[in-house]
Amino acid sequence: MTEMTTTPQEQRSGEHAFVKGVHGVRYHVKDVARAVAFYTTHLGFTLKHQQLPAFGNVTLGNVDLLLSGPQASGSRPMPNGQQQTPGGWNRVVLRVNDLSAFVERLKRADVHFRNELEAGPGGTQIQIEDPDGNPIELFEPRSLSRRAAPRSAAGR
Repeated sequence: MTEMTTTPQEQRSGEHAFVKGVHGVRYHVKDVARAVAFYTTHLGFTLKHQQLPAFGNVTLGNVDLLLSGPQASGSRPMPNGQQQTPGGWNRVVLRVNDLSAFVERLKRADVHFRNELEAGPGGTQIQIEDPDGNPIELFEPRSLSRRAAPRSAAGR
């Protein structure tokens, strides 16, 4: 049987003896300066700290995005030799308003899109990629969605 890592007191209080909060989300990138420019220019992040060429920290609201280049300690291979690389399907989700207009602006800036607008019961979303292939989801909650209509299988 697996030993619990939280005590009943920690569960009641909502505090954990070790985990104090989310420090940030790490994305592996090939070129930190290029990634910092992408997030600050296109998505409204602010540069918080950088140590080129290894690391950059950009922030939006209370979320820090930790951009680790190949030279960063957070990018070192796993003990089994597996390399940490950009990409994948886990992603940061950014809440936006007027998603359709923002998509048009990003298309004019030649930002790479993974898919088309998708509408669901909670709102509308689309996925873009940073210059290293890391996914970012742009999400407009239903209460803010105005223009995007759900796509249908027949319309594809």
